[in-house]
Amino acid sequence: MSEKKVLYSGMQATNTLTLGNYLGALKNWVKLHEEYECIFGVMDLHSLTVRQEPATFRKNARSLYALYTAAGLDPKENCVYFQSHVSAHAQLSWILSCFTYMGELSRMTQYKDKAAKHEDNVNAGLFTYPVLMAADILLYQSDVVPVGVDQKQHLEIARDIAGRFNNIYGDVFTIPEAYFGTTGAKVMSLADPTKKMSKSDENANATVLLLDDRDTIIRKFKRAVTDSDTRVYYSEDKPGVSNLMEIYSAVTGSSFDEIENEFEGKGYGDFKLAVGEAVADELAPLQKRYDELMKDKTYIDECIKENDDKARYMANKTLFKVHHKVGLVDLIR
Repeated sequence: MSEKKVLYSGMQATNTLTLGNYLGALKNWVKLHEEYECIFGVMDLHSLTVRQEPATFRKNARSLYALYTAAGLDPKENCVYFQSHVSAHAQLSWILSCFTYMGELSRMTQYKDKAAKHEDNVNAGLFTYPVLMAADILLYQSDVVPVGVDQKQHLEIARDIAGRFNNIYGDVFTIPEAYFGTTGAKVMSLADPTKKMSKSDENANATVLLLDDRDTIIRKFKRAVTDSDTRVYYSEDKPGVSNLMEIYSAVTGSSFDEIENEFEGKGYGDFKLAVGEAVADELAPLQKRYDELMKDKTYIDECIKENDDKARYMANKTLFKVHHKVGLVDLIR
């Protein structure tokens, strides 16, 4: 068994990833396997809280696996697996739901937000979503979990559930900590820089997708909302330009001061074009590798099988221990 601490994370398998997903998380995940034993899930069960078109959903999930790999998450060095292929997630989620209180779940802000957006489909899965997320994390005895602002509540409730279970049955679960290592860029909408970039945004120009072609990427940045000023500098009063500077800094490595100096005396038009070109250059190798992977079904299938088997082994070790602790008849293996 590795002496490294376990780091766990994943993304939902709906639509393709955005530039925000890449710069805010995925790009930074690639650097972590040297320090941690990394487990990354294609979180397809979580995606079912919203109705999915089956063929498209299946294609998107496989596409996400290929994007993980194309971005640099080598399945030979990380455990990259499908959540739905490990039945222990659903099994532990049910057990943990019996140790979770209705009041805790009703206070989750993400449930309130999603229920408001999907008033025609406020299902029980939406309500118990945090319990499944707790199961995801706790199954692998995760030491650390990278979290954004919108995920802090979910990690907190996972910690609460684990602590409650441990208080009754002993040290069964590792209590996970939030990971605050190298943080990615906070990427906002190109159409409304006061909102986070989202793959569900109805305005196509608001979001740069990882599989957008070069011309589309540059066109979207040319249309990015800024302000009536012309000077490029970072300020809370200039959310549009500041967002573009965050993105440019993330893909070029330039500091804000260096960016300001680079575009001294130039207008927003020059800056927007430069950001678009820099992003297109950053994504070109990923897109090329993605296209190669999507054509190599044998390799992807081999990686999926190997990693699913590895994930099942780790998850079942925890599940069998939980079964025994709560008094279920031990599985005959």
